[in-house]
Amino acid sequence: MSVLYKRVALIGLGLIAGSMAHAMRRAGLAGEIIGTARSADTRAVAAEIGLCDRVVDTAAEAVAGADLVVLAVPVGAMGRVAEGIAPHLASGTTVTDVGSVKKDVVDQVGPHLPEGIHFIPGHPLAGTEHSGPRSGFAELFQDRYTLLTPVSDSDPEAVARLRALWEGMGARVEEMDAEHHDLVLAVTSHTPHLIAYTMVGVADHLRRVTESEVIKYSAAGFRDFTRIAASDPTMWRDVFLSNKEATLDILGRFTEELFVLQRAIRMGDGDALFDYFTRTRAIRRGIIEAGQDTDAPNFGRNAAKKGSNDG
Repeated sequence: MSVLYKRVALIGLGLIAGSMAHAMRRAGLAGEIIGTARSADTRAVAAEIGLCDRVVDTAAEAVAGADLVVLAVPVGAMGRVAEGIAPHLASGTTVTDVGSVKKDVVDQVGPHLPEGIHFIPGHPLAGTEHSGPRSGFAELFQDRYTLLTPVSDSDPEAVARLRALWEGMGARVEEMDAEHHDLVLAVTSHTPHLIAYTMVGVADHLRRVTESEVIKYSAAGFRDFTRIAASDPTMWRDVFLSNKEATLDILGRFTEELFVLQRAIRMGDGDALFDYFTRTRAIRRGIIEAGQDTDAPNFGRNAAKKGSNDG
């Protein structure tokens, strides 16, 4: 594939930006990749491992001469970063982001960008519980969805070019408006993360009573909760504060469903439980059929250690 952007500036050098650097380099999509991060330690590690062609000290330096700028910082920092780089952006530059919330990012970033800049918010639906410049890998986006949420005056050619970049990195790309994105993600990501954090918090409280038993005897369900709950706390704090309305809406619906299940268990209504679990099982089949997970035993993980207590 040919070079799509002559110079790409990555603002923030964590999992997503690092994976973009690896994926763009593998596919030859960028002529030069410039990176920066707020932390000097992060910049030092990125330079040490050759994550970017150049690692610079400030965002202003990074965006100089770039034709694509990727904001890969926590959602709560987007506005501040946009304000700082705005005077240094070249006319015709595309500015995008990788945040998990979109409407708040539009509201924060858009007002700071000057005329002649193409603002195209985005969100790759890919990740792991790891963070930092060493965590990225080129295959992260392979066959995963990236959602673009162009604003009202987004240039169609600029959108098509950014779409081609994500497709070149292996992603499936779709477009939707920012508000709808935030509602969908409240269902598929934000509320499940909140539930995972809560369940692990409950288990931690119980562990103090039962010493180490909660950890020793963790079955697959709880173990998966702990993987989710190990995600970057700064990012998720900002996600919940930035997507407050949609998350609270879905959390309310979750609470209502929980009451239905509580009543069925209390009343010994096995038929209701069986029917409920049968319906929800179909969602899992749909995810596998869409290629967003595997039906391999143990979710495709390496074989569990002998003597494990999955249940």
